[in-house]
Amino acid sequence: MNKPHLTYAQQVVKLRDDKNLIIHDEIYCQEMLCKIGYFSLIGGYKKPFRDPMIRKYIGGTTFDDIIALYNFDQKLRSLIMEYICVIERKFSNAMSYGFCEIFGEEQKYYLDPVNYKAKNPNEVTKLISILSYNANTNTEHDYINHQRSTYHNVPLWVLLHALTFGQISKMYLYAIPQIKSRVCRQFTNVNQHELEQYTKVLVLFRNVCAHNECLFSFKAYSEIPNTLIHKKLNISTTGGHYDKGKVDLFAVFIAVRYLLSKEDFNDLKKRFLQLLREYTKSSKRITEGQLLEYMGFPANWKSIGRYCKI
Repeated sequence: MNKPHLTYAQQVVKLRDDKNLIIHDEIYCQEMLCKIGYFSLIGGYKKPFRDPMIRKYIGGTTFDDIIALYNFDQKLRSLIMEYICVIERKFSNAMSYGFCEIFGEEQKYYLDPVNYKAKNPNEVTKLISILSYNANTNTEHDYINHQRSTYHNVPLWVLLHALTFGQISKMYLYAIPQIKSRVCRQFTNVNQHELEQYTKVLVLFRNVCAHNECLFSFKAYSEIPNTLIHKKLNISTTGGHYDKGKVDLFAVFIAVRYLLSKEDFNDLKKRFLQLLREYTKSSKRITEGQLLEYMGFPANWKSIGRYCKI
């Protein structure tokens, strides 16, 4: 049966009476449900507090505990998005530089399927269709309109500002080896295939951040490559696959360690630790260790800064 529509007041009653959630201020609870939404707030953040067997909250859990986790996740999204965007910008610039270094600045080259390589030619056709639309038709961006009307050409380094990280990563995926090699020169700790794996995962996490979805427990359907970090931290394996740091938030931390400078990573680590401290002060229902477990962090994760591929 479909779930019936409930007023905010009825949602409060359901949480209090049916789900065993302690609500100290029902007016505040209604305001938060109105502001965030029942599905986004309760559906996204109930798992650490709920007994799955009886589908009710563990005794003593309050609405404020859920809000505290939501607020932590909101700040976490902003932090992770910031560093993914730094990687995206660096990757985008490396892609345009490498492509133009080989083919030149005229748009006819990035719109020519001959300059790509893919197992499925239809994928290249889809990509070029997107590139062509943005270069020749889309009028949303003044900088592209200016290039189009003044020079009758939109260089790739201009066009990439109008593309998503996912679209740019597809362009890299279908690029010829000579271009991939040039892009990888800007990411000295990874090879061409590893960079492809990293960007696939980062695109998925970026989308979670951009769409305000639950981040702390998110698991991607793609995975980053095995690294020296996994080995040095002695991360456990199941069936030959690492249990942590592949599809979870810790995988993003590994990506930052490999794709950006050590200074960037140390800054991310410092700010992340501050978020953890703020959260543990605001709620005692989940320990720092339990929260790190949800995010895929091993107990010795702080040693990550010592290891990187040479």
